[in-house]
Amino acid sequence: MHRPTIFAGFFQGGFECSTHRRHDDLRLDLIAATGHDLHAATDYALMAAHALFTVRDGLRWHLIERSPDQYDWSSFLPMLRAAQDQRLQVIWDICHYGWPDDLDIWRPAFVERFARFAAALARLLRDEGIAEPFYSPVNEISYWAWAGGDQALFNPLARGRGQELKHQLVRANIAAIEAIRAVEPRARFVQIDPVIHVLPSRPADTQAAEAHREAQYEAWDLLTGRAWPGLGGRPEYLDIVGVNYYSDNQWFYGGATVPLGHPAYRPFQGILAEVYQRYRRPLLIAETGAEGEARAPWLRYVAEQTFAALQRGVPIEGICLYPIQDYPGWFDERHCSTGLIGVPDNQGRRILHSPLQTELRTQQAMLTRLLEDSSASHFLS
Repeated sequence: MHRPTIFAGFFQGGFECSTHRRHDDLRLDLIAATGHDLHAATDYALMAAHALFTVRDGLRWHLIERSPDQYDWSSFLPMLRAAQDQRLQVIWDICHYGWPDDLDIWRPAFVERFARFAAALARLLRDEGIAEPFYSPVNEISYWAWAGGDQALFNPLARGRGQELKHQLVRANIAAIEAIRAVEPRARFVQIDPVIHVLPSRPADTQAAEAHREAQYEAWDLLTGRAWPGLGGRPEYLDIVGVNYYSDNQWFYGGATVPLGHPAYRPFQGILAEVYQRYRRPLLIAETGAEGEARAPWLRYVAEQTFAALQRGVPIEGICLYPIQDYPGWFDERHCSTGLIGVPDNQGRRILHSPLQTELRTQQAMLTRLLEDSSASHFLS
C-alpha cells in the first residue's frame, strides 16, 4: 500500500478562486463573491479544526499587477499570513483563468509577464518564511483551452483556437516554473486538469470517442515534451499530477452523462491507475465534490475508490474537497450548495453541512485505520 508523504494533510479543502471574464465581459472574483477575502482567517481556522491542514487557494493577478511589473500584494498578504497563523500548507493557484486587463493572452508578452509575476511571488513567499512552497501555475490548461479557446464560454472568448491557447498556456506554465525555481529550487508544482471517460454511443463512434478521451492527456504530454517538444516541455515540468473528478466526468460521445451505478461507468480507481501508469508521477485529486444532498455519498465513493487505488500501490497524495465553500454559479449567480461550509453571515460565521462533516470524519478515520493496518502487516511480514 502506498503511504502518502508529500502534503501536510491527505484530505484537503479548496477555495474557489476563479477570476475570468464571462461572455458579457463581467469579470468574476469568486474569492470576493464567497466572502473569503474578508473572512480568510475564520475560513482557515475552520480548515484546521476539521484536520484539513493542506488547502488550495489562489491569487488574483488582475488586482496585484494593475500596471506592468508593479505589484500590490494587499489583496494577497492577509490570506497568506492568515494561513501561516493556522500553520496550513497552501497550494497557490497563480493563474486561475484570469489576467490583467492590459495584457493580450495571445502575445509573447503574456508569457514574459507571467514569468516575472511568478518570480515576484516566489520572492514574496521566501521573504515571508515559506521554505517549501506549492504552486499550481496555470489551472486546468486543457479545460481552459476548450472553454475559452473553442467554445467562447469565457475569456479569451475564442472559437477554433483551442490548440493555440493550449500551447500558449503551456509556454506560460513552463516559464513560471523556471522563474520560481530560480528563486526557490525546493518549490513543488501541481499540474491540474480534469480526468474523464468517454464511451461511444454507437459502434461508429468508437474511434472518435477514444480520441476525445485521449485528449485529456494533451496538456500533460506537452509539459513533459512527449508531444510538441518544440514548446520546451521536459519530464521535470510534471511534478505532481492534479486530477479533477466530478460526477459528470463520464459521458457517451455526443450524448448523455454516464451516471454512477450505470453498467458502463468506469470505476474511478481505474482512471487513477491509468494516469499513474502513463506518467509515473504522484497524484493529487485536486478537485472533487457534489451538490446538495449528494455531497456525502460522493465523498464516500471517491474515498473508497482512492483507498482501493492506494492499496494497489498507486501513489495518491490527497483528496481535495472543491469548492470547500458554497459559491455563486459562474453564469447565473445561483447558490451552489457544494461545500462543507456555507455563505458567511455578517460576523463571518459559516454554517457547516453536517452530513459532509460526518462523512469526512468517517473517511479520515478509515484512512488512519488503513495506514495502521498496512504498517502492522509490513512489520509482521
